[in-house]
Amino acid sequence: MHFFIHLFFQGKPNWQGNMKLIDLGFDHWFEAHAAESRKSGQDIARVTAVDRGAYLVRNECREITAELAGKFRFRTESSADLPCVGDWVTVQYHNSGTSAIIHGILPRKTFLRRKCAGEDVDFQMIAANIDTAFIVLSCHFDFNLRRLDRYLVMATEGRVEPMVLLTKTDLISPDELELVLEAIRRSGIAARVLSLSNMTGVGFDEFRRELAPGRTYCLLGSSGVGKTTLVNRLIGHDAFDTKAVSETGEGTHTTARRQLIVLEQGAMLIDTPGMRELSLLDASDGVDQTFEDISDLSPNCRYTDCSHTQEPGCAVLAAIANGELNEERHRSYVKLKKETEYHDLSYFEKRRKDKAFGRFVKSAKKQMDQKR
Repeated sequence: MHFFIHLFFQGKPNWQGNMKLIDLGFDHWFEAHAAESRKSGQDIARVTAVDRGAYLVRNECREITAELAGKFRFRTESSADLPCVGDWVTVQYHNSGTSAIIHGILPRKTFLRRKCAGEDVDFQMIAANIDTAFIVLSCHFDFNLRRLDRYLVMATEGRVEPMVLLTKTDLISPDELELVLEAIRRSGIAARVLSLSNMTGVGFDEFRRELAPGRTYCLLGSSGVGKTTLVNRLIGHDAFDTKAVSETGEGTHTTARRQLIVLEQGAMLIDTPGMRELSLLDASDGVDQTFEDISDLSPNCRYTDCSHTQEPGCAVLAAIANGELNEERHRSYVKLKKETEYHDLSYFEKRRKDKAFGRFVKSAKKQMDQKR
């Protein structure tokens, strides 16, 4: 598994020394769920990188390569049930403890997932057991409130605290930055917002103070918004190569794979590849919670099944008419609600067909065995 990038950190390599599982985020919640997942002879480790079915896991002593047990792989029905970065897994060691077999996954406390890109109606796991997701937007070219809504829904659906991180502030004036911040406030977005520049360092110390020991953070955003440059600044050297486009100042580097990095202060950070497409699946509750201002108005609508689009007596439309609700925010809500409901119907139909086919295969196999 030579293709794995080594994990980097700033300062002396406490990453390679002994660490307690609690230092890696294994709190009382996971401890309570470990007993029902771990069997005799198995240990607990955390997944730190995944690449085409190969894994790196970290235990109290070191990071080692791992692969799935055949039985585990066989009983997995969806790719979302396979380990992803941040998962806690049960393992057995072999080769004098230099490699491991993964037998199962502990329940996920939180998660980040999206619909698979393209026509496939299934989940793609981004990361698991995240405390805070930093949604990274460039003030210069990438700032898009509607895309921000999608990231916020994804984080909320997975019970992850979202925080907006505005980068490239050196490329706009202070007045332009204030307009960006005002646009977020007017939109009704309640998540905390931090702004910084990787070039000048303005705002970087405030961001670093957000990173607490034993907690796990994730960077989400499009390619070129400065995620990898931010990681390099945190660890104190260019662990990952980036290039700049002189015409725009935007990075061209795309992180190749998700990986968990342990920083010197003990916080854990997951960098993710830039997302060109962010579609939602099974995220209806996340939409309602993210657009809580609209959800709070819904009980006042005339009809209990109001879609908030054209019905008479709609409290949401009334709030737009009297200026209490941002019209763009309402359009974003309606679009995301329809999208996740459409994908949900396709997903559950696909699951129904898969289960029916599975029953057919089992029945055919049973009949063949009886004939023998």
